[in-house]
Amino acid sequence: MSDQPAIRHVSDTALWVAVYRAMESEREDALFHDPFARRLAGERGTQIVNELPRAKSYSWPMVVRTQVLDELILDALERDGYDTVLNLAAGLDTRPYRLALPASLRWIEADLPEMIEYKNTALKEVRAFCRLERHAVDLADQSARCALFARVSAAANRVLVITEGLLIYLGADQVKALAADLHQQAPFKRWLTDLISPRTLGIMRRYYGKKHTASNVRFQFAPAEHVEFFRPLGWKPAAFHSMWDEAKRLKRREIPFAWLVQAQLALMPGKREEVRRMGGMAVLERE
Repeated sequence: MSDQPAIRHVSDTALWVAVYRAMESEREDALFHDPFARRLAGERGTQIVNELPRAKSYSWPMVVRTQVLDELILDALERDGYDTVLNLAAGLDTRPYRLALPASLRWIEADLPEMIEYKNTALKEVRAFCRLERHAVDLADQSARCALFARVSAAANRVLVITEGLLIYLGADQVKALAADLHQQAPFKRWLTDLISPRTLGIMRRYYGKKHTASNVRFQFAPAEHVEFFRPLGWKPAAFHSMWDEAKRLKRREIPFAWLVQAQLALMPGKREEVRRMGGMAVLERE
């Protein structure tokens, strides 16, 4: 086994999650089918999952996150007339190829140049259902991301922003700056993002901390204010889809003794909200 950590760069996390989508797609009762996930994850993705502790048994939150986001995106397009989707740090997401999206929809992916090049090469012969664009942008570079946001805004009426698996790797000040830059663009109406609690952050650091991740990959963002963190930044919390509740709905709460935890929560109502807030998908509306 290599002396290097399993996750050597933040882009490795995209390979890691792609394995989970492949695992779900290969189930007989799969919630979704991503025919490209296994190819995109490659041997490196499988290696990461094999090296990380308890990685396979903790695939369910990523599977639930994917499914819930699928539902939120399709609902926004059908009911609220969004003409553009901006997926920041898109990684190896393949929704433009696997969801029944309108042909007129403009779907824009932004990520690091190496990720964009890898994805373009791997999927060069696959046709998207919508108008797909990819932009090589270091989202940590504020001037570069603001330039992208301005270009997207200039040609859009209603933009749905997605940050899936991004904010956790940023500091609170970086998230504030990103929120402010997004809010400057009037067509950016809704923002979908995953969010975890400080308790969950502690668990992740314990399982996947310094031993398994490189020093440049740090789990950071888990605001004590939860969704209310975004309100002073111009983004009103409209909904929070708890991973715990959604996993029960989707029959993916695959953790040891989940029934026992559920029974304990029934006896301790005050703890239920704490568990609900441990992780999920936030829907933020522009104010």
